[in-house]
Formats: sequence, structure tokens, C-alpha cells
Amino acid sequence: MRFWFGVLRKQSQLVFIFAGLALLACASLAQAPAEPKLASDVRESVDGIARQVLASTGAPSASLAIVKDGQIAYVQAYGDARLDPLTPARPEMRYSIGSISKQFTATAILMLAEEGKLSLDDPVARFLPTLTRANEVTIRQLLSHTSGYQDYWPQDYVPPFMRQEISAERILDLWARKPLDFDPGTQWQYSNTNFVIAGVIVEKASGMPLLEFLRSKIFAPLDMQSVANVDQERLGETDPAGYMRYALGPPRVAPKEGKGWLFAAGELAMPARDLAKWDIGMLDQRLLKPSSYKEMETEIKLKNGEGAHYGLGIGVGNESGRRVLEHGGEVSGFTAENMVFPDDRAAIVVLTNQDAVNASGQIARKIMSLLFPARADATAKKLQQAREIFAGLQHGTLDRSLFTANANSYFTEQAIRDFAASLSPLGAPQEFTQTAEQERGGMTARVFRVTFAKKILIVSTYEMPDGKLEQYLVLARE
Repeated sequence: MRFWFGVLRKQSQLVFIFAGLALLACASLAQAPAEPKLASDVRESVDGIARQVLASTGAPSASLAIVKDGQIAYVQAYGDARLDPLTPARPEMRYSIGSISKQFTATAILMLAEEGKLSLDDPVARFLPTLTRANEVTIRQLLSHTSGYQDYWPQDYVPPFMRQEISAERILDLWARKPLDFDPGTQWQYSNTNFVIAGVIVEKASGMPLLEFLRSKIFAPLDMQSVANVDQERLGETDPAGYMRYALGPPRVAPKEGKGWLFAAGELAMPARDLAKWDIGMLDQRLLKPSSYKEMETEIKLKNGEGAHYGLGIGVGNESGRRVLEHGGEVSGFTAENMVFPDDRAAIVVLTNQDAVNASGQIARKIMSLLFPARADATAKKLQQAREIFAGLQHGTLDRSLFTANANSYFTEQAIRDFAASLSPLGAPQEFTQTAEQERGGMTARVFRVTFAKKILIVSTYEMPDGKLEQYLVLARE
């Protein structure tokens, strides 16, 4: 269950973009009544974005929902949910949301904490004493991927052993009773095992099966009427089929994971509209106390003080200057992207039926730029500035008016000679892109990736509130 995380952590996110054959014939717009809250030209632009990304990636279909001003403003589906027989995608169809399911498990834990049945800082040993170092690992560390428990499914395909049925207890036997990958709280490492443990804790603390808890405490109050549990069986024939590709080959029906492998970490499927209802519930803080939502949405700090860009079951960061709560998801045959902008009371949901492809993320971010054009323009200007500074340094020049006194002291004459001597031989970059942005120390921190034929460099900048640059570093990518 790979996690499509928009804010890159140390540039280590693995993004798969497979350039599939254009499926223009399959990118037909499903017929559905248009929501009235987006202007017609914006709806047309959204439709164009979705069609273009499906054509360029080869993903068979996409279903999306847009929340604006705290309400569902647009729901639509594109392409073909099934290729044999050819079946157009419809907005009411359910798509697997993969690891976006983790938000629901984390919310269940927070609900139980509000009821006094557990604490986020309880050791795992309170419920599962035989797990590795269970007296040291906390429930909070499970939900923030800082526990050290090894991930049982890092692959972006279904290995043969995962086609067999398994229990949560057996997953814990194989992955949570072995040595930790690192000391608790010292690193961030995405691990589905954490959420299997969390799901078992929900069941032990609540006295009911996880899905029963979610249905009664979350789905029913939010009127999410069409949620399915794909941990137990495939979606039905009225829903999309999940697809995969070998290299640039044609779409093939993806294999299904065996029962039990998705438990608490990626088991949910639903229409885009239902996931948008969940997002609105977050915006309105309908299910939890404000203090619990704050726990969920606050970036976890490692023991060395470094931020993890992750809260409890959800990524936290900044996209084009906006606070965003984000998570992607992947299970066999499906990928998904969910972005919530709390300060704007907006959200974007995109669900697709092909794995190992970033079509959902591409569509979501293009829609984000469409909905927030001023921010998109500002981001483009900062990108252009970073590119021009880089080109100047390649030639031994620097516009010192762009920098603070501290930064100018860093750029000594020796420094500028070293920049030019080491960067000039690389020639013009093939690509110069921004990969991350967040607030730090009262400044805006940005990270850019600079790609050459045989080398990738990272540019790290800090911008003061007055627009001056406090830092401009060029580093070799790890």
C-alpha cells in the first residue's frame, strides 16, 4: 500500500509515472448531473485536466469530488471503469482508497482516547504485550510511523504470499515480533504494520470489530452510505475493475490481495462523494473534539527535533503556501489522492483504477493550481527566481540584492568561484522543479530538484517575510 505523499521527505518519495498509451477513446465523460457550485468554465477546465492526465498516463478511469466553501461543489467521473465489457465510469462507483483508510483508523483511536479507553501515549504493551519492545513503543508512534515496526508491504505489486488469506495476528507474528528497524521516535518510516497493530488495539479497546466501529461511529454520522470493505472481497461488477501494466503494455486486470492483508491499513472503498463527506467532516470537526483534531493534524517531531511532515494517519504540509492535510493510497489495481485545505475549507478527491501510476496525484495538483491560481502564480515566480539564481551561479555571478546580509556573507568570492567551477560543467538543467514548501523558523523553506543527464541536485532555500533569501544551498542528491 504505497502512500502517495505530496510533500517529499528528504526527497525519498518513490513516484511511479508510467507513460501509457493514450486512451482518448476511453476517456469519455460519464453522464452525471453537474453540481452548481463551480462556474461552468472551471468545471470545463477540471474536465479537461482529468481527460488529459488519463490520456497521458493511460489510467483507465478517474472519479473526483471537489469541496469548496465547506460543501461538495463538483462530482464527476471520466474514462472507463471496466475495459471488458467496456463500461463508462460513473460518479456513484466505489474505488479502493488504499492507505487513505489510515485516517479512519487513526480517528477511531482518537475517539477511544476521548472516551478514556486508551491514551495516545500508552505503550503498545497495554494491549499487545508480546510485540517487540512493546513497553517502549507508544500508540502515537504507531499512528505517526515513528515506531520502528517494519513495513509488511513496501512493494507496489502483490507478491505471491500476499494472495493467500492471513489474519492480523499472523501479520504481527511475522513483522511486529522481529527486531525494530530503528529506535522508537528516532526516524520516520512508512509502515503498514503500524496500522494493523492500531486496528487490533481499536478492537480490543472498543470490544467490537473495526469495521463495525467505523460504520457506527464514522460512516453513519457522516452519511457515508456506500463504503465497502475490500479486505474481504473484490468490488462488485457495478464498480470499477482494478488494473495494472507491465512496463508500457496494455492494462491487465490486477490480482486481488488475500483476505486480511488490508486490515486497518487500506481496507476501504467508496465513491469520491463519500470521501468528500469525510473531508467536510474534518473541516467542520464533526466527529472529534477540536483538541483531538489538533493532535491528528500536528506534525510529529522526532527525538532530534526534526519534523516528519506527518501527523496521525495523515500527511501535514504546505502546498503553494496553503496548509494541506494530504494522503495518497494504493492497493492492487487502484490509486487515490485526497487533499484537504482546512484554512480554505476546500478539498480535492481523485480516485483511479490503476496501480503504480500517479494519475490521481497529477489530477489533484493540477486542480489545486486551478482553484488557487494566485498561489500557483506565486509558486511559478519563486521557481523562476531559483532557476535564474542557479544559472547565475553557474557563470560566477550573483544578484546580491536578492539576499539578506547573512546569506551574502555566506557567498564569499571563494564560494562563488567554487559554485561556478562545480556547476558550470553540468550545462543547462533538463528539469528544475519545486518539490516541497513549508514554514520553518519564521521563514518559508522550499526545496527544488535540478535534473541533469547524469546527476540530480537539490536546491534548498529559506525566504524571509520581506522576500529576501536567507539561504540558497546546492547539494548533491542522496
